[in-house]
Amino acid sequence: MEMDPALTPAGAVAARSRRRDWIEIAVAYALILSVIWSPRPLQRVLWVVAVAGVAFILVVSFDGWKAMGLRTANFWRSLWIAGAALIVAGGAIGVAAHMHTLHLPRGGLAAFVETYIAYAIWTGVQQFLLQGFFLLRLLRVIPKPALAAFTAAFLFALAHLPNPILAPVTLLWGFVACLLFLRYRNLYPLMIAHAILGITVAVTIPGPVVHNMRVGLGYITYRPDRLPHRTHWLTKP
Repeated sequence: MEMDPALTPAGAVAARSRRRDWIEIAVAYALILSVIWSPRPLQRVLWVVAVAGVAFILVVSFDGWKAMGLRTANFWRSLWIAGAALIVAGGAIGVAAHMHTLHLPRGGLAAFVETYIAYAIWTGVQQFLLQGFFLLRLLRVIPKPALAAFTAAFLFALAHLPNPILAPVTLLWGFVACLLFLRYRNLYPLMIAHAILGITVAVTIPGPVVHNMRVGLGYITYRPDRLPHRTHWLTKP
């Protein structure tokens, strides 16, 4: 008579590890959603709580910088991803210019950098959360890597609701990015590509259409006459 693997010491440890991964995924995601769907000034408080909570989980369940994709290996091999994003951006900008929907910051390159530098940095943080946090844990609890990648992308897109433009775009990008991460295990080109694509959406689609790229409660309460605030997957503008 064979013993149930879950009843063996190794099986018990594995079960506890999977349970811990699920708890960490659920807690981190709940913290993120609480920020996205909370009004100000409560949102600012919850943002600090969410950052502290995710940081705590990362410290106590540290997977290693290399495992999380923060490494030099395969950087040059995967840099084509950023190049592909530039090509897509160029095409989108050309179409937007033709349709008169392109809206670049006034003041040249300096104004462009000043406007989007913080957002570009934040896209890197989002990419780290998507692959370095959620995908790594999902890979341990879901046996099929492709399904784990899609689940991570689905969670990423779900956090962009009810924005009808960002939700499908992030589902597609999230899934592709997760598959590319599985192949190259390097986050840096994905971070660059995310920044390029996100900024492209921001400058090619009119603010009233995409609600200045807001998500959650910010999307619902958006008013075109108000200045945008940044809340996206902890979050985009």
